[in-house]
Amino acid sequence: MAPPLLLLQDISLTLGGRPLLESAELSVSAGERLCLVGRNGSGKSTLLKIAAGLLEADGGTRFMQPDASVRYLPQEPDLSAFPTAFAYVEAGLGPLDDPYRARQLLNELGLSGDEEPARLSGGEARRAALARVMAPEPDILLLDEPTNHLDLPAIEWLEAELKGLRSALVIISHDRRFLQNLSRSTVWLDRGRTRTLARGFSEFEAWRDQELEEEERQQHKIDRKIVAEEHWLRYGVTARRKRNQKRLAGLNTMRSERRQRQAATGDVKLVATEGKVSGKLVIEAEAISKSFGERPIVQNFSMRLLRADRLGVIGANGAGKTTLINLLTGALSPDSGHVRLGANVELATLDQGRASLDPDTILKDALTGGGSDFVEINGERKHVIGYMKDFLFGPEQARTPIGRLSGGERGRLMLARALARPSNLLVLDEPTNDLDLETLDLLQEMLGDYKGTLLIVSHDRDFLDRVATSVLLAEGGGHWIEYAGGYSDMVAQRGSGVGTAPITAASSGAKPKAAPQPRAEKPAGKPRLSFKERHALETLPARMEGLREQMAKLKALLDDPEFYARDPSRFAQVSAAFAKAEAELLTAEEDWLALEIRREEIEG
Repeated sequence: MAPPLLLLQDISLTLGGRPLLESAELSVSAGERLCLVGRNGSGKSTLLKIAAGLLEADGGTRFMQPDASVRYLPQEPDLSAFPTAFAYVEAGLGPLDDPYRARQLLNELGLSGDEEPARLSGGEARRAALARVMAPEPDILLLDEPTNHLDLPAIEWLEAELKGLRSALVIISHDRRFLQNLSRSTVWLDRGRTRTLARGFSEFEAWRDQELEEEERQQHKIDRKIVAEEHWLRYGVTARRKRNQKRLAGLNTMRSERRQRQAATGDVKLVATEGKVSGKLVIEAEAISKSFGERPIVQNFSMRLLRADRLGVIGANGAGKTTLINLLTGALSPDSGHVRLGANVELATLDQGRASLDPDTILKDALTGGGSDFVEINGERKHVIGYMKDFLFGPEQARTPIGRLSGGERGRLMLARALARPSNLLVLDEPTNDLDLETLDLLQEMLGDYKGTLLIVSHDRDFLDRVATSVLLAEGGGHWIEYAGGYSDMVAQRGSGVGTAPITAASSGAKPKAAPQPRAEKPAGKPRLSFKERHALETLPARMEGLREQMAKLKALLDDPEFYARDPSRFAQVSAAFAKAEAELLTAEEDWLALEIRREEIEG
């Protein structure tokens, strides 16, 4: 077996008087694909910085092969010392590296290289940082949250590019699908120590749960032994004092170990404050359009959102997702068409940019609004310290300015604020940013139990698959198409993912052609149907027939006059399913007609 390129052994580090890492280890061999997982604050980024040689541990050893090269992607890249994005990327190249590769990566990521760093958005800075670490094709790539601030086309492009690299990868990410697609082994950092699973992330969570269950069983045995020893101490005989003193010392040792044992980090307690039940119809948009200058964001768009629907909104950065949400919720007026909100709609919003957080506001006031020590959750008053604990904030953080919180802590704070407001329509704009995997699990469970309606803007494919009942995709040029199911269902129906078009085209707002349009004139040259068009012509009739059968079954249920009185919740679900099937059938029929017209033009 070849020796590792990078080896960390028995790493320990104490920050702020608290042991962060204790006997942590990491081994990276040539070509390895490894993900590093753990709760927010467990020390993953710190361990990665030690691996990169940017931070010195208090104890332990770091070994790296003398001829091995390593590149590290930080969570927050700093480009301020460079005049242009290309200068920043070029500074990461070695003497033998190809500057053309750096320029090529920048272009593929939608940047020219001439951008001024001060004018770059978070996503653009992240793309420049990715080009900087990937261009040299190092032996080891250490990537800390590489998908942060990236849109779906960029994430899918990055996946494909990393798969083709010879570099060993160590990845920290909250994006489950990204980890599943790239990792072959998993290192779990828990309470300062590391445990290794020689399989990818897709098998990690089941293994982690088994490990925790076994740990709990072992701890239960120790606790029972302590109880037995305490019983002996109170009621046992006092003869043979030397042996008794030894047994007493053993009991004191067990007690001390139990006191000092660092328990697993608690779970966030997510409960949404639900408002009154809304009407069956929540949002109805009819032929709405919105443009900024010459650029169309929404064109002639119509849809109906019913109670308990979970709609995911996806697309490239700059496609207009937030603008569309503002149009649907009435925060922005359309240029034409109209939007109608249903009866009793109570809206709560999680802001994508966390813009409503004043960095000087203390944590307690951010949750209560100031002037009070209580928040109201589902009609009951709760002390703010108790509510803070539900989101893993300690009492000592009550007066901490928001500007001093980490990204994960700010994400939890925004969730706490949004979920405290009574609502039956919850708008979540990038809710997964900076949240660890365990908190994401709890958020998904909470949203599953939420009885209201959800509008979700997200680039997290796994999150959309778990939560959304339909997704609305920006196809470009102001056109939006709704697909039933989650992200994977959309890919199956569309025949491709969001990232199939070049990122530069997606960034500029050019419309990828998801469905062919009828043409008035024959194009120059010899036209022909593409493989995708031929496949659609062959499969659309069966899909339309399937939708008609589905609608017939749903209509039979809805025709029952006692259905609503017997089960109102189920009636709403069936009504929503019927409306979606009807919309899908209409779209499929229009696509098939457009393809038939095109086929006849080519053949005739």
